[in-house]
Amino acid sequence: MADLFKADEPDKAPPGRPLADRLRPASLGEVVGQEHLTGEDGALTRMIRSGSLGSMIFWGPPGTGKTTVARLLAGETGLAFEQISAIFSGVADLKKVFETARLRRTNGRQTLLFVDEIHRFNRAQQDSFLPVMEDGTVILVGATTENPSFELNAALLSRARVLVFQSLSEESILKLLLRAEEAEGKALPLDDEARAVLMRMADGDGRAALTLAEEVWRAARPSEVFDAEGLQRIVQRRAPIYDKGQDGHYNLISALHKSVRGSDPDAALYYLARMFDAGEDPLYLGRRLVRMAVEDIGLADPQALVIANAAKDAYDYLGSPEGELAFAQACVYLATAPKSNAVYTAFKAATRAAKEHGSLLPPKHILNAPTKLMKSEDYGAGYRYDHDEPEAFSGQDYFPEKMGRQTFYDPPERGFERDIRKRLDYWAKLRREKSGRGD
Repeated sequence: MADLFKADEPDKAPPGRPLADRLRPASLGEVVGQEHLTGEDGALTRMIRSGSLGSMIFWGPPGTGKTTVARLLAGETGLAFEQISAIFSGVADLKKVFETARLRRTNGRQTLLFVDEIHRFNRAQQDSFLPVMEDGTVILVGATTENPSFELNAALLSRARVLVFQSLSEESILKLLLRAEEAEGKALPLDDEARAVLMRMADGDGRAALTLAEEVWRAARPSEVFDAEGLQRIVQRRAPIYDKGQDGHYNLISALHKSVRGSDPDAALYYLARMFDAGEDPLYLGRRLVRMAVEDIGLADPQALVIANAAKDAYDYLGSPEGELAFAQACVYLATAPKSNAVYTAFKAATRAAKEHGSLLPPKHILNAPTKLMKSEDYGAGYRYDHDEPEAFSGQDYFPEKMGRQTFYDPPERGFERDIRKRLDYWAKLRREKSGRGD
């Protein structure tokens, strides 16, 4: 795989420019690490070839090339490039950019507006983009590190295509460092172990890798070569103790998950602490805790999912190291909660049934009949509104007729699901009575 950036000629680079800036690619074809977007058959490549460019949201971690790709995209399509940041811009700034774009459009040129950290704009500010997107004043390219589904307005998302940027692989980081050495005309003063540590420190962020490389060159005395300990000392940053792409990462997360599932809070805290100490991404740990809440606890304790999500929010608010305690609290809560995988197994069973019977129509009595034709076909006929029935329960059959009733969810007699079991048993009794079958 080629490296992420292609260097300018060293003797043509103005002095003082950061290494990451000097090594920016000069065309989309030179961007790698995002081949699913910029490769020969990539999504952006296809757009350019079609001659039609639409608004987009670039979603991905820092240092993966979102800003660079947006700038190159404008260059390769002949669009004027405007860039703003949602952190430093307000309504007045947006109005000014929109007016400039309108004036430019009257002169026959469209504007690609790149908005960094677009999720930082509030809902009203996001709505202000809609008119200029719809009338073609701007082609919006927004960049975000957050999930657009949660952070951006539905109206904005419906007008823009979401493209995912991926963290750089260690192979890409390595070749990026080789390109940096070529541009600087000298090798990084690191032994093999220290070089591997630096790549793990970068954690998939190309810009971070180049910034670290510059720090190393600035700190090194003539003929000095740093080992791993020396590297961590000069850059004042911990490297993950294990390689997150290899066995150490997966072994520890497996041990953490199984300790929670096995209701052992002490072992769970031990493995959580080890992963924090190893430099694990806190958001990864937060996602895993949420997964444990829905897979292994489920409705046995509905608060488990609330607690796990709250821990993630608390970490976002507090940061490290204070926020780690929120994860520890959630971990203990999950480990000591009653366990159930009933919803997990029910959804898997329902998914299999959906694939097997996916062509069957729902029964007509639960379908709406907005047209005369559908009414004539008995759509909605015989439907009973549950709130008007005794016990607010009609006992109707909602499965496709050819399937018959199915049972996927089988809650155990543990935790809150004990109460759910009582309700289901009671409704099953009512259903039998209403069908005339009794007990």
